[in-house]
Amino acid sequence: MASGWYILGQEVAAFEREFANFIGASNVIGVANGTDAITIALEALGVGPGCAVVTVSHTAVASIVGVQLSGATPLLVDIDEHYTLDPQHLEAAAASAKKQGLRLAAILPVHLYGQPADLDPIIDFAKVNGAVVIEDCAQAHGALWKGRMVGGITEAASFSFYPTKNLGAIGDGGATSFRDPEVVARGMQLRQYGWDAERRCQHFGRNSRLDELQAAILRAKLKGLAADIARRREIAAAYDEGLRNLPLTLPKVREGAVHAYHQYVVSVANQNAFRESLVKAGVGTAIHYAPANHLHPAYAKATRVGGALPATEEAAKHVVSLPMFPELTDGQVSRVIDAVRTTLI
Repeated sequence: MASGWYILGQEVAAFEREFANFIGASNVIGVANGTDAITIALEALGVGPGCAVVTVSHTAVASIVGVQLSGATPLLVDIDEHYTLDPQHLEAAAASAKKQGLRLAAILPVHLYGQPADLDPIIDFAKVNGAVVIEDCAQAHGALWKGRMVGGITEAASFSFYPTKNLGAIGDGGATSFRDPEVVARGMQLRQYGWDAERRCQHFGRNSRLDELQAAILRAKLKGLAADIARRREIAAAYDEGLRNLPLTLPKVREGAVHAYHQYVVSVANQNAFRESLVKAGVGTAIHYAPANHLHPAYAKATRVGGALPATEEAAKHVVSLPMFPELTDGQVSRVIDAVRTTLI
């Protein structure tokens, strides 16, 4: 506050460098929120009207909104057992794009709940088909795929710093990482009206700037992020141990992945009864996400590859998120475990 510089100043620049170093990315630019991070990543890579972007319906609706705001058409495909984009549906997505007269320009895998998507076949498919891959890392700060931090693996990635995220601001915030320096420069212009250094509009841009105060807060919190994620993994391990051999499905960590546990999501037969029982025991829960996005009224006519998305729709009926944040004490974790066991035994 004392600096007198509140927009795109030294705090934003320093956070961009520090966060890029944390995730192992070449470059990061701060933007106003995670939705804009997706849109700006797409636009900077030349994805817009006439293009198709393959992503999932089982995600926060922001993933789909970010595609729509770029002018591109979202093509929604089904998920695998890890709740992330199933690469087996990419061929059908390419055929759907062609049928609609669209160019399959991008694939947006969502690292949902902190679980990395199956990136290798997605990247291979994108290379063969001339598409770019943009990782949606809004819930995956600190997750690893084959030993590399997500967000620094593909052409671009988007992050959200919404207050509940693994790295959260005290308000809204987001960031986009890029591999190509030329694309970085375009992204920096797009976040501020399309201006170049002389404030001449080289592109149709927007106003999407990470606030200087939020950047300062994020810099302070970034120092403790690794410890926070380690604590999340400790809590997940305790849940794994305490909830074994019960009639529920625990999170499956993909081979080659290191989960960041933004959420700890179980699958149960009777979602409502399970949640009601835990509430009576003083344990809060949530559902991420129901109904599935393609069943929302606004998205009833959204393009779905193959019509219904059975795995997505089935997941929405059964997933329940248990308490997961690094401030949970061991005693509170035990309370959650005891409440779940009492409910299901």
